[in-house]
Amino acid sequence: MDLFSPLKLGDLELRNRVVMAPMTRSRADTDAVPTADMVDYYRQRASAGLIVSEGIAPSADGLGYCRTPGIYNNAQVKAWQQVTGAVHSEGGLICAQLMHVGRVASALNKPAGSETVAPSAIRANAEMYTDQQGMQPMDEPRALALEEIPAVVEEYRQAAINAFEAGFDAVELHCTSGYLPAQFLSTGSNARDDAYGGSVENRARFVLEVLDALCSVQGPGRVGMRICPGNPFNDLSDANPQETFEYLLGEATKRGMAYLHVIRMPKGGVDNIALGQRYFGDRLVVNESYSFEEGQAAVSSGAAAAVSYGRPFIANPDLVERWRRGVDLAEFDLSRLYTPGPEGYSSYPPATA
Repeated sequence: MDLFSPLKLGDLELRNRVVMAPMTRSRADTDAVPTADMVDYYRQRASAGLIVSEGIAPSADGLGYCRTPGIYNNAQVKAWQQVTGAVHSEGGLICAQLMHVGRVASALNKPAGSETVAPSAIRANAEMYTDQQGMQPMDEPRALALEEIPAVVEEYRQAAINAFEAGFDAVELHCTSGYLPAQFLSTGSNARDDAYGGSVENRARFVLEVLDALCSVQGPGRVGMRICPGNPFNDLSDANPQETFEYLLGEATKRGMAYLHVIRMPKGGVDNIALGQRYFGDRLVVNESYSFEEGQAAVSSGAAAAVSYGRPFIANPDLVERWRRGVDLAEFDLSRLYTPGPEGYSSYPPATA
């Protein structure tokens, strides 16, 4: 068994165990609609066993960065159909990563009439890029009222419905990087004193309700979740991430989801990979700077079912074939990671030798 072996994850039949990790690339248009460049980009990388898309907002309130896509209106769904159709035409699978950023937002990157909401009115001590004014402090969010939370859960459910209508094969809950689900989980961003705050059971309630909503659409066999306990990105902090995620994963594993996607943090306070193995041992997708050799070892030893790669896929659309043939990898242009247009995005050629 190696990275080139087929794999069944829930209802998904992967032709290999090389997963393309989600990567924000900021190529959507100003209405959060996927573009033709995105169709080309994902088609080129369809030889991955599974593509996990960039983060997709389930609502206008869920947007926060410039030029990121949504899946909450008909124009977006129709545009995503072009993306998924292109991937499927190459024999690939693609999963929609649902990403509500919560307080990690600037109003300059959001449509008129939308809000920046979070569990509590605590601003993230960080900045983000805007096309209009460069780097700007993140917004101070409005705390969601107790009676509003079911509507946010429903946004996720509707986003899953839309994703499957758009042709996605699965949906993944983005539950790290300081975004809304992680904000509910973490003591540093959740100061609520109601059913969604305080105890670990209460702080995990939102995430588990969202997972249940996603699983209700086409079953748990097409649902995944991405986590990184202890990740401080976007000013996230938690008093006891080990306890928080032990509880969350103990409950999440009961749902029978397709997979758990875990980012390792060698210098963090939690052994994220060991934690994931404990609860999702046969459904574990591992991530973060794995070399090809490390990935082979993780899969062959049974430490992981699959390995997700981000940066290697940027300049190597045919990454799986390059590894299969032993071809050297190309380097990507750092200056073009988030710039509009095809350059540094869908412009990288496959190997010729």
